[in-house]
Amino acid sequence: MNDSPLLPLFTYFAGLSLFAVGGANAAIPEMHRVAVDVMHWMSDRQFADSFAIAQVSPGPNVIVVALIGYHVAGLAGAAVATIGMCGPTCTMAFIVARFWDRFKDAPWRIAIQAGLVPVSLGLIAASAFVLARAADHSILAALITAVTAAVAYWTRVNPLWIFLVAGAIGLAGWL
Repeated sequence: MNDSPLLPLFTYFAGLSLFAVGGANAAIPEMHRVAVDVMHWMSDRQFADSFAIAQVSPGPNVIVVALIGYHVAGLAGAAVATIGMCGPTCTMAFIVARFWDRFKDAPWRIAIQAGLVPVSLGLIAASAFVLARAADHSILAALITAVTAAVAYWTRVNPLWIFLVAGAIGLAGWL
């Protein structure tokens, strides 16, 4: 029997890619559920750290998939997970795009696009909740998360300043 995690990584991310409406970040709760709770590939903290690294790294948010794959099976795991997450959606996007513009004024197309906006926002909000729950292991950490979200939402302060302050609090050892 083959105990290689490469096939499960590929099949999982290939299937997930087709339901990641709104991008990879919209699928974070499901990635967390499988990587942490079902497959036990990583801990809550490792998942939150991987997500944080993916967010501060230049490039697309899908980098989190490569980091999960790397954690599970090294470079091969990173490649297989990334191909699984990007391959099916790229293929489907190519096929759909060839026909989508032909129906730009069709009522069903307008309805589909309007319906996908709240779905995407809901999935991304669920991602934020799952990540906050995975990263906040104390009252102070939860408070910092809440204040950070409030300041980011209700002010025009550059998020980098917010991250700098939160990072300084963590560096000071208060968390």
